[in-house]
Amino acid sequence: MASLNDLARQHTALGPEARTHLRRLVASWGLIADLSFADLLLFSLVSGAGSADSDRFLVLGQIRPTTAQTLYRNDLVGTFMPVEQRPLVCQVLDRGQIVDGEIDLPMAGQRVSVKAVPVRHEGELIGVLAIENPRLGARPVGELERTYNGVFSKLVGMIADGVFPFAYEDADSEQAPRVGDGAAILDAEGRVQYSSPNATSALHRMGFHTNTLGRHLDDLGFRPDVLRTAYRLKVPVTEEIERGSSVTILARVLPLIVAGEVDGALVLIRDVSELRRQQRLLVSMDATIREIHHRVKNNLQTVSSLLRLQGRRVEVPEAKAAIEESVRRIRSIALVYEILAQEGGDDVAFGAVVRPIVAMVEGALVSPDRPIRFRLVGDGPDLPAATASSLAVVLTEFLQNAVEHGFPPGANGGSVTGELETSTTELVIRVHDDGVGLPAGFDLESEPGLGLTIVRTLAAGEMAGHLSIRPAVGQGTTAELRVSLAPPIET
Repeated sequence: MASLNDLARQHTALGPEARTHLRRLVASWGLIADLSFADLLLFSLVSGAGSADSDRFLVLGQIRPTTAQTLYRNDLVGTFMPVEQRPLVCQVLDRGQIVDGEIDLPMAGQRVSVKAVPVRHEGELIGVLAIENPRLGARPVGELERTYNGVFSKLVGMIADGVFPFAYEDADSEQAPRVGDGAAILDAEGRVQYSSPNATSALHRMGFHTNTLGRHLDDLGFRPDVLRTAYRLKVPVTEEIERGSSVTILARVLPLIVAGEVDGALVLIRDVSELRRQQRLLVSMDATIREIHHRVKNNLQTVSSLLRLQGRRVEVPEAKAAIEESVRRIRSIALVYEILAQEGGDDVAFGAVVRPIVAMVEGALVSPDRPIRFRLVGDGPDLPAATASSLAVVLTEFLQNAVEHGFPPGANGGSVTGELETSTTELVIRVHDDGVGLPAGFDLESEPGLGLTIVRTLAAGEMAGHLSIRPAVGQGTTAELRVSLAPPIET
């Protein structure tokens, strides 16, 4: 579905500033839908309109109330409508004033009450907000609904005057309180005129158990500058209040402006204690996971150091070489956990692991009498720690084999290139050398070497990858592992 900005740019004559104003309206109009118990539709004339009674409207936005049942099952955003279907919207465009009335709504199967409100920006009429709900008939209206309707009327006037939505917004829309979370109404002096049951409960959790009616907001545990800022600057202000370690209340003060002056405020109150507790738990878990990764890395380095000490005492060249290979395998795994300890989380950027592995092998196996140039091409994706550890071992074996078997003693040296290719479905690790090539009769499946045995086991078992070692085009050898990145199909 196209965004409001895209729809308005493609099909209307609205400029960038007008589109920004409408985006702010759509981002903050949830409280209007809740206060009016109604569905909201935002209309604009299609670009090139001749007159309001001979063209089409475009629905730029839609929201359903959380306090009542919606009239619409389907989304209408991006829908073009003949102006005949919305006569009250046409009247707003002609008169530039708020229009109340009723229309038959076939898609809802009933007659609905509509309040059509002009949306202005810097004095210019840029859209029409239709507020639609079922006819109330003779149904009695309670105190909560009467109070909410009063605040709603003030907000509608602010939209028509172009002062709502506020040019300055200080809240995260995903965490900002909604009317259903709890609402308190203040007068022009900042005293409570009404407090919804949910707002009263939230205040009780803050430790305020007496009657709130007539009390100033400052008396309820709010910082004095919160209300002063909202009233003097005519901007919304958000405050988070903590009571001990178990209670956190998020409050948002929205000034209600009538004829350019603050006539009161709507205070939305949300108990976010459980949300903050979960966030603190996640932070604690993240720190714990980092510490575990750090300790795993330290333990692997300790094992590596013990093996190096043991290797110094071994006189047999084959045994010494086997211990050195084991040290490099362990260090390659330790690199993965070192990065995890630094970055946190369960995934690691494989490209960050590859570079130190190449440097480790280069430093351990390259000597002046066997000069070999290493080159790395490409970058790897983010991978789970277990997968990254296995691939790190595979890459280490590929590089070791390229140096040891591609450039035996007496060789003049050459180059080794590591390549990482990543697509949406597959990761390819490829190591190419321009050395002496594979021995005659080489068979990957029957090769008894420990390094290739480890690689075969990891490739076929844990990663279900495809392993190949083949003569390179021209000269040398190419070792390649292909691993699927697609999630497994659930059966």
